[in-house]
Amino acid sequence: MLTIAQVVEEIGVSLATFYRWRQLKKGPKSIKLPNGSVRIRRSELERWIESLEDAA
Repeated sequence: MLTIAQVVEEIGVSLATFYRWRQLKKGPKSIKLPNGSVRIRRSELERWIESLEDAA
């Protein structure tokens, strides 16, 4: 599972953009762990990127 910092670095967007996408439910699905940190599954990130390709 990836941290938000890893995801934004990989896709090349700012943290603010990523958090805005989360609020609008336009980003990849994320998991909130019991300690409060957020993670994104690699498979979910890849699925989300593929969905953007389909829309393009």
